[in-house]
Amino acid sequence: MTDNGMSFAPSSEQRMILQHVRDFCRAEIAPRAAEYDRSGEYPREQLRGLAELGLLGATVPEEWGGAGLDSVTYALCLEEIAAADSSVAVIVSVQNGLPEQMILNYGTDAQREKYLRPLASGEHIGAFCLTEAHAGSDAASLRLKAERDGDDWVLNGAKAWITSGNHADTFLVMARTGGPGARGVSCFIVERGTPGLSSGKPEHKMGQHAAQTTTVSFDNVRVPHANLVGEEGQGLIIALSSLDSGRIGIGMLGLGIARSALEHAAAYANEREQFGKKIREFEGVSFKIARMAARIESARLVGLKAAWLKDQGQPFSKEASIAKLLGSEAAVDVTRDAVQIFGGNGYSAEYPVEKLYRDAKITEIYEGTSEIQQLVISRAVFAELEK
Repeated sequence: MTDNGMSFAPSSEQRMILQHVRDFCRAEIAPRAAEYDRSGEYPREQLRGLAELGLLGATVPEEWGGAGLDSVTYALCLEEIAAADSSVAVIVSVQNGLPEQMILNYGTDAQREKYLRPLASGEHIGAFCLTEAHAGSDAASLRLKAERDGDDWVLNGAKAWITSGNHADTFLVMARTGGPGARGVSCFIVERGTPGLSSGKPEHKMGQHAAQTTTVSFDNVRVPHANLVGEEGQGLIIALSSLDSGRIGIGMLGLGIARSALEHAAAYANEREQFGKKIREFEGVSFKIARMAARIESARLVGLKAAWLKDQGQPFSKEASIAKLLGSEAAVDVTRDAVQIFGGNGYSAEYPVEKLYRDAKITEIYEGTSEIQQLVISRAVFAELEK
């Protein structure tokens, strides 16, 4: 990356960082992915290793305990983690893109010292609490209430589909403090162990089993006013602006899944023989491989552009949504084609593409569905026309 434009050649420092991450992922994450998929075990050991590499606080400045990486380098690292196991990658993506960004960009220095520093070091795990059972894409309709009581706020309600909900130490919670609509929502930091805070059992999901998601319930949970992030009524602004960073992460995560599927499919096509020759020699297979590679490469470019724009301090909301849309579509389409190339073997859990196919689908749903991304993109296009 240069001051006056993007560079497609990684720097020597980026190559070194990526090699360390790749080595760790291949040695410590990939070999356990299938086992964790079967058991649903939370990948604590792998997260500790990634924390030692600085990747649980990748883009947090060093002054707050982070690695201080640029967004482009972090995006490439996240692709590597996802290629090994997307369950681990989504935990890393949520941590970096949401709780940490929210506290970094909107918190006070006291909040950064108390909460951001242990998150960035990997000592603590963070959770982002926006979605409710009845409030998904329509985030402004959330009902969890926060009522002022002297120097405290008292929270009542429940959140749904919270990544690391039963393992997190620090929860960033969107709660209604005013009337209906977006302006009535505020953001609070809630610590694990606060009386009245509880989490449910992990949900039974199609894929990404090790990235446990749960309900999180609030029964007269009392938090000090000092734990209000930003200003009262600013909660959705904080959440949605932070989701832009998270969407770059999910786009790169989708690429990691897709890249892994392509690598497995290409290797299989190079070995499998039918009708007296390798199946790579049939256009029905080779053309699939070509389109898989093209989808991955094109989605990666827009993902890195979004990360570069963020590093330059330029608006990147539209590009983040495009990256998320294309990265997640690539994950689903490429893994589907990989299963097809494997034929009957691809439908068997004995082969890795079956897991990759299951893991891919959720990328089109969490942190903003593909439909929401298209809404964001189209609004940006029309706004540009009006300038």
